[in-house]
Amino acid sequence: MKKLAALFCLGLLLMNCSKDDDPITEKALEEMEEVVVEMTSNVMGDFVSLAHPTSGKASVSKDGLTLTFTNFKTDSGPKLLVYLSTDNSATSYFNLGDLKGVVGDFTYAIPAGIDFGKYKIVNIWCVDFSVSFGVAELKK
Repeated sequence: MKKLAALFCLGLLLMNCSKDDDPITEKALEEMEEVVVEMTSNVMGDFVSLAHPTSGKASVSKDGLTLTFTNFKTDSGPKLLVYLSTDNSATSYFNLGDLKGVVGDFTYAIPAGIDFGKYKIVNIWCVDFSVSFGVAELKK
C-alpha cells in the first residue's frame, strides 16, 4: 500500500513537470515518502500499569476514527472509563465511554479531528477514585 501511494504521488509529480521545470530533487522525493508513511502509519502503544495491573495494546485505525484494544487486561473497578487524555492525570481528555470489559479485544469510536499529538494517552480512568488504572501512549 505504501509503495502504491508513493508511486502515485511520484507519477503526479512527473506529469506536472515540463522541460523548463527543475528536475525532481532527492529532498522532494523524501518529503513525498514522509507524507505517504504518515498517511498509512498506525498510531499505537502498549498499556502500562499505574494504580492496577494493566496490559495489552491500543491502536488507532488509519482514518483516526477507531481505537482498538488487543489482548487487553486490567482489574475490575467502579465506573471505569476510556479517555484520550493529554497526560496520565487526565488533566484534559475526551471520554470515549465505559470500559467494555477487563479482559479481551475491544473497539471504541473516536470523534473526528482528534489531535493525537496532544491527546496521545489512552487512559483507563476510575471516576470514583480519580485514578488511572493504566495508560498507553500512542506513537507512530
